[in-house]
Formats: sequence, C-alpha cells, structure tokens
Amino acid sequence: MALISPLQAAELKVIAGGSLTALLNELTPTFEKVTGHTLSILFDSTPNIVTRINAGTPFDVVVVPVDVFKDVPEARFMLPTIDFAHVGYGVAIRAGAPKPDISTPDALKKTLLAASSIASVPASAAGAYVTKVFERLGIADEMKAKTKAQAGPPQIAPAVANGEAELGVFLTNVLIAPSVELVGPFPAELQQELVFIAALAADVKEYDAAYAFIEYLATPTVTAALKARGMKPG
Repeated sequence: MALISPLQAAELKVIAGGSLTALLNELTPTFEKVTGHTLSILFDSTPNIVTRINAGTPFDVVVVPVDVFKDVPEARFMLPTIDFAHVGYGVAIRAGAPKPDISTPDALKKTLLAASSIASVPASAAGAYVTKVFERLGIADEMKAKTKAQAGPPQIAPAVANGEAELGVFLTNVLIAPSVELVGPFPAELQQELVFIAALAADVKEYDAAYAFIEYLATPTVTAALKARGMKPG
C-alpha cells in the first residue's frame, strides 16, 4: 500500500463484529498512517448489524460474522466476499486463579455448573452458539441463571478480571486479554469455528480506499495480529 496525498484521502465507513473490537482498534493506526485514509468503525452484535444494514445504514466495508450474510440480501454486497479469519470458543479465568478442567464435555459441564457466574454476550452470533453448547450439555436453565450478560465482547474480559464473573465463555480471541487467562478451547466434540467475512458494499462510495483496506487485511501485519489472538487467517 503506497502513501497517498491528502487530497486523495478518504474516510471509510466500516461495520465490524464486536468480537473484533480490540483487533481492529490495534490495526487501524497502521492502516491510516500508511494509506492516509481514515476508518470510522461501527462495532456491534450480529443481530444489530443485520438490522442496521437492512435499515439502510451506509457503509463501505464490513468485517462481520458469516451469520450476517444469512439475513442481509446478497445485493447489498459486492461479490465475491472474502474469508478474513476463523476462531473457536473457549473459557477464561481471572489471571492467577486455579485452572479448571474443560478437557472433555463432561469436565466442561462440571466446571460450568461449579462456577458461581459466567460472562458472555447472549445477544450475539457467538453468544447464541455458547447457549447451544449449554443446551447440548443439558444445563441451559442453570447457565441462564448464572450468566452475567455483557453489553459487548470487549466487556467480557474486564468482567472476569474484576470478579464480576468467575468465568468468561466466548470466542477465544476475546478471552486473550490483560488480567485474564485462557483456560483453553472447548472440547473438540463441542467446538465450532466462527468465520468472519470481509466484503465491500455494492454501492461503496470510496472504492479505491475500501479495496486498499481489504488488501491490508491480508498483509503479514494483520496475519501476525490474528495469530497472536488465537485466530486463523483466511
């Protein structure tokens, strides 16, 4: 990506999944410095993103869970879409706390039932899958009573760190954060990867800048940042 003159600089409107808040906030300054473009990123949950796009919220680029594309008309996006990253689910504790056993479905079930509380975001694509796992384990009612619903993924780790919740249960990239420790991923029998997709709006206003951002998402800098957060590129 080459540096451009201020006259060519554009402000890109980006809609992104809330689980990508820390990652994209980390990566934004480099993109802006190298290209001269600026990013205005709206982070939200999958249901809210679907509502916003269907209501006509303007955007140039989305970086969102694949679930968004099930409920938004394909005509809103310039095809093809691009697989940006994959990430699975896990459990986190406050740093320094004893690590519980989550190595098998039965061990995870016992750990969840023994916990006084958990932090998650039920009103999201990832939170919906966590709820499905509770249902598969036969503990949906018990976990509903123990769940401390957070406003968004960025609030999960702080809730665990400050003792509001004993466990954080969500996407592992969200659980790799200061003052908390990732216990590990869900057992293989219960694991599923969430795919994040990047796409341009069909009516993108700043095509060159938006395409530069898509290219940036495939650079070694971004790949390294994804891996550091336990995510798989592409």
